[in-house]
Amino acid sequence: MLAITDLSTLAPARMQRAHGQASVAFHARDSHTRLDRLFQEGCAKLRFPRPLGNDAPQAILINTAGGLTGGDRFGTEVKLAAGAEACVTTQACERVYRSTGADAVVANRLQLSAGARLAWLPQETILFDGGRLSRSLDVDLAGDAELVAVEAVLFGRQAMGETLHSGHLHDRWRIRRDGRLIFADDLRVEGDIAARLAPQPAMVGCRAVATVLFVGATPERFLDQARAIIGQGGGASAWNGKFLARLVEETGLALRQRLEPLLALLLGGQPLPKVWQL
Repeated sequence: MLAITDLSTLAPARMQRAHGQASVAFHARDSHTRLDRLFQEGCAKLRFPRPLGNDAPQAILINTAGGLTGGDRFGTEVKLAAGAEACVTTQACERVYRSTGADAVVANRLQLSAGARLAWLPQETILFDGGRLSRSLDVDLAGDAELVAVEAVLFGRQAMGETLHSGHLHDRWRIRRDGRLIFADDLRVEGDIAARLAPQPAMVGCRAVATVLFVGATPERFLDQARAIIGQGGGASAWNGKFLARLVEETGLALRQRLEPLLALLLGGQPLPKVWQL
């Protein structure tokens, strides 16, 4: 006869978790930017399509795990040598699925040497009900380096009628120039996210948000056009070599329709990567 196993004595099954780490470095030679070093590990992959407009390379970050859930770890490191110029984006929107307790952790680090220019343009992150995400963006800039960065979050899928009754999001930015902290930002919301956001006047009826930052010379030149693009769904300001915009919209599509022209403005009219084009 077969022995009956007491299931209460068995160790709990260990859930499989995804790990991905990508590192890329660019250098400039003869007024052209070229790939210098590339490292890929786990579910993190980088691809380099032919760019639109100028010849600055584009790096497309891919998470082959198909999304993030509790306990996953994902990281990206980008380095630009003096005078290099590049754009880094993602293949598609990142999805953060329901977690059994732990956070999905994403750590991004950017380093720009003198005269370098980087566009950090990941597509939107979709937070599903019960999803947990802890994400950081750490940037080290040389004195005259230039950065355009965006992070956008969709709180649930409106087309699916999804409401976020539980979850966690912590989005942390730290930007330094010549070693000195020049910008710090923390977005944290958890628990019944829909209930917490509803009383906020700026978020009434909205479930899509974005932060856009430009660090470089004379950011004030963008203000009038940026405010016209953003309209009533957010605001923009410029001070001490920085331009900051916050956008809120009812849907991801409405947010994208504001983000695309705003980013094109900050990029000096250069087209966005092909993966951004709906």
